[in-house]
Amino acid sequence: MLGVARRRLGSGCVLAQLAQALRPAAAPARTYSAAAKEITVREALNTALDEEMSADPSVFLMGEEVGEYQGAYKISKGLLDKYGPDRVLDTPITEAGFTGIGVGAAYHGLRPIVEFMTFNFSMQAIDHIINSAAKSNYMSAGQISVPIVFRGPNGAAAGVGAQHSQCYAAWYAHVPGLKVLAPYSAEDARGLLKAAIRDPDPVVFLENELLYGESFPVSAEVLDSSFCLPIGKAKIERQGKDVTITAFSKMVGYALQAADILAKEGISAEVINLRSIRPLDRATINASVRKTNRLVTVEEGFPQHGIGAEICMSVVEDSFEYLDAPVERIAGADVPMPYAANLERMAVPQVDDIVRAAKRACYRAAVPMAATA
Repeated sequence: MLGVARRRLGSGCVLAQLAQALRPAAAPARTYSAAAKEITVREALNTALDEEMSADPSVFLMGEEVGEYQGAYKISKGLLDKYGPDRVLDTPITEAGFTGIGVGAAYHGLRPIVEFMTFNFSMQAIDHIINSAAKSNYMSAGQISVPIVFRGPNGAAAGVGAQHSQCYAAWYAHVPGLKVLAPYSAEDARGLLKAAIRDPDPVVFLENELLYGESFPVSAEVLDSSFCLPIGKAKIERQGKDVTITAFSKMVGYALQAADILAKEGISAEVINLRSIRPLDRATINASVRKTNRLVTVEEGFPQHGIGAEICMSVVEDSFEYLDAPVERIAGADVPMPYAANLERMAVPQVDDIVRAAKRACYRAAVPMAATA
């Protein structure tokens, strides 16, 4: 760690500035092959890390088992051999300690990527994330930038109990000064992680353990080393005209499955992949609701003060007169995650829950309000 800092503050400073100056801010216009290739979310994250570390010597990775073991989920596979122990740092099991070191390194112009083996462990370091990273730019009147990424698996996995199954999207999205991203596909993972590493502000990057092995088709544009997705912009995964379904991370896949089922019953659902939780793409959400006149929000986290509640309020504020039915909110059960598999399944949203909610929204819109009262 000290070796990295010395290089950055000494001769490495020139190298970092040169690399930053030479690297394009966005992908140049070009013609890409239409042929698609499939890669896993794990591969997308790994290649994004590799390319950003290669392009910028101030980028380094630190966390538990990221080096010798090549990552608890093999996201950092091969990086230690390529970049050495000064840039891929195995840390003790002390989240508060290595997160604080990472924030301090960012104060001095490095670009740390701090990996949490699970975001549940980020609670040990939440003071550094919120008080040290998120607030420093404001409290220093813009004199201190904190270009740091906090990344790792978030939300429910399988059979790991209440203390390892929480979704932290709403927790961190509540905090001014943080940007919060939640990728779904390989394209999301690759483009958003690159954007997070290049961003001058602290970014909380919420992955999903159950998506790491999922494969998605990607274009040649996505595989280009200059590819980068904009922070704060949602993606319409599926066009529709009858009901809008918003989701992020693993729930996007569930929403798309629900949309397929609804289509067979004559209901056209528009599915929005939020991608960015903070800043939230309110414009895309409201434009969709103004077209479909109905909204279903989906998230894994607890319902109270959740992402769905914020989306609902945004639509009430900006597009209330376009709603033909009350907003339907699908969220995790308001209980600590059970350990038993049958109860665990009941505690997280399922495809059938989304289908029923969308039908309710469409049915209420088809019946006069007096008849539903």
